[in-house]
Amino acid sequence: MKAYIVGVGMTRFEKPETRDWQYWDMVREAGTAALTDAGVRYDQVEQVPVGYCFQASTAGQRAVYELGLTGVPVYNVNNNCATGSTALMLARQFVEGGGSDCVLAVGFEKMSRGSLGAGAGGAGDFATSPVARHYGIMAAAHGFEASPPTAQIFGNAAREHMERYGTTPEQLAAVGAKNHRHSVHNPYAQFQDPYTVEEILAARTVHSPLTKLQCSPTSDGAAAAVVVSERFVERHGLGERAVEIAAQAMTTDTETSFASGSCIDAVGAPMTRAAARQVYTASGLGPDDLDVIELHDCFSVNELLTYEALGLCGEGESGELVESGATTYGGRWVVNPSGGLISKGHPLGATGIAQAAELTWHLRDEAGARQVPGARTALAHNIGLGGAAVLTLLRRG
Repeated sequence: MKAYIVGVGMTRFEKPETRDWQYWDMVREAGTAALTDAGVRYDQVEQVPVGYCFQASTAGQRAVYELGLTGVPVYNVNNNCATGSTALMLARQFVEGGGSDCVLAVGFEKMSRGSLGAGAGGAGDFATSPVARHYGIMAAAHGFEASPPTAQIFGNAAREHMERYGTTPEQLAAVGAKNHRHSVHNPYAQFQDPYTVEEILAARTVHSPLTKLQCSPTSDGAAAAVVVSERFVERHGLGERAVEIAAQAMTTDTETSFASGSCIDAVGAPMTRAAARQVYTASGLGPDDLDVIELHDCFSVNELLTYEALGLCGEGESGELVESGATTYGGRWVVNPSGGLISKGHPLGATGIAQAAELTWHLRDEAGARQVPGARTALAHNIGLGGAAVLTLLRRG
């Protein structure tokens, strides 16, 4: 049975402690927007997977009770930075399996200012951290420095890419410049200021070669998506709103992530590559069929690594690809029209669903000044250390 997204909603992503709201306020705003977009009542929803990383167990119930007290099953989902897309994947599976006709996927996060700590990809207590194996790879190859751990492991992946392929600081900064430029037209983005490559290179260094303007910020926010069956679409006349989830895959780490001793592999490039193969095979589509892509640019280098893992270019060619303009308006693909994590923001539990919302708007020709002309096929890529990579291929019939 096919699954379709018929309604999406999200809050503006905000710097933590900027807005006086709680996580349930965010979910009420995003969830109500998604239900309204779909023309669906909450009492029609049969199951609700809710993704988040930084709240206590059953926070999902506390949040969605703002939408109604219907007794609906609620599933609390935590999968590091891939949490939102994991909740979306559960919604699709509930529908495709035939057990439900209408599911609401929700993701939210209320974060603290500053860099991520042990709770989500940080080193924390090295011996007990869920990502100890990943940071062990980094420490063996590069040592461990006094910089934020997530920036450090991705920064070291950037150093490896530069050493292997001649990737330049300017090419890394070009990712940030592109995504900040895209966010200018996104009212949901945490940042809406454009920056030049030179300004990005001159920003404060977080972990060389990555500067602050190449790193995603901590953020507050929520996003939601209504996922329904084909019979629900037909019964309620939602064909004009429906975007098909044509294929979806989740992968986790294999020996390939660790055997090479490379930070490029430890931060998830092999997981993305494997998930891409599965999605392309299941859909019968490939990189050349994509029009618009939202990918997990937690740091500029990860956008470059993901270009290669998705097959947009050959290994080591991603720096040249972004410099060529192939991944912005007027190029072969538009990547991160929302501004991506770097500029839109990154509330961990919301990110994956917010990507799906952005792509749904493009496929329905509702993205306003950000609209990718004629977009019919889209790909979302969401990844978390520890690890998980989720790819979602969407298309408009």
